[in-house]
Amino acid sequence: MLTYLEQFESYWGPLRLFGYLSVRAVMAGLLSFILALVLGPRIIRFLRNLRMKEAGRSEEVVGQLAVLHSGKKDTPTMGGLILFSSISISVFLFAKPNVYVIVAWFVYAGLTVIGFTDDYRKVSRKNSDGLNGRLKLLGQGLIAAVALAILLLHPMTAESIRELWLPFYKDVVVETMPIWILFPFLFLILAGSSNAINLTDGIDGLAIGCTVTSALAIGPMAYFAGNAIISDYLLISFLPGTGELAIFCSALLGASLGFLWYNAHPAEVFMGDTGSLALGGLIGIIAFMIHQPFTLVIVGGIFVVEAVSVILQVGSYKTRRKRIFLMAPIHHHFELKGWNENKVVIRFWIISFLCAIAGLASLRLR
Repeated sequence: MLTYLEQFESYWGPLRLFGYLSVRAVMAGLLSFILALVLGPRIIRFLRNLRMKEAGRSEEVVGQLAVLHSGKKDTPTMGGLILFSSISISVFLFAKPNVYVIVAWFVYAGLTVIGFTDDYRKVSRKNSDGLNGRLKLLGQGLIAAVALAILLLHPMTAESIRELWLPFYKDVVVETMPIWILFPFLFLILAGSSNAINLTDGIDGLAIGCTVTSALAIGPMAYFAGNAIISDYLLISFLPGTGELAIFCSALLGASLGFLWYNAHPAEVFMGDTGSLALGGLIGIIAFMIHQPFTLVIVGGIFVVEAVSVILQVGSYKTRRKRIFLMAPIHHHFELKGWNENKVVIRFWIISFLCAIAGLASLRLR
């Protein structure tokens, strides 16, 4: 909305700054950070007054982990509302609305609703069983279908969204993917990324810290894709308008840092599925729209490892009746091995940061 102030630069010169993408990205990041800091205590107090506390799993179910996490039982959940409010306000104020921004926000809002419903059912029933898994997948499927329909019907994205690009390869691999492949592909990205962050959100600050590093990588990628000169230099697809997604990523970065202020150990609030499902879907849809879904596997390396550890654990137990890890997701394995919670988080952050750098570096290796 504030981008329209650029038209009045003849009255006051500095207003022309609202026309610069880089300036708006910085302002969106700073505002979302401040909003998260300001709204955080109020939303946390509101959630605590409503007794929005997620029911923990018993010692009979998770063993020693229940003892290690016993101090978390009174921490309110649904902190994803802090993130959603901060990001939405910042994007509304500083991003120029186009089909990319609208689809990204739609996916983010839709998954926030699903996550909120899941959290609310857990709180109201006072157990860890939230929304049925099939209903979650159905909701994610509907969101993916609507998002894809918008992208296919809009003239700006109708052709480019069908293209398939791969890391380390300088030309488009498939110019026109059929819808029967495109929809499952998008659904897999949204469901995979949202559930991967959900699985990572098991200890204080882990998921949101790794989200920060992912935003640091995906944001520049969106900016590069929307810049004709840089995209030509990097040999990636040029997609006019995707630069506005850098505003979204900057707002995500700022809000995540602000949320981390309250989510750092010992956490004052958990993001819950309200935050984790939505953040994963947001990062996934942005990567899909800028033709970097496979690069996301590199950037979100920690999220991938967390999800794979669960798949391997379940598969091993069902086929061999043996567990590979002491507990999955893998961050719990290291906790049960005796690592301090903060040590697990910091080391995973370091790896996540290196993954983000590797993802950015992959753009030049073509």
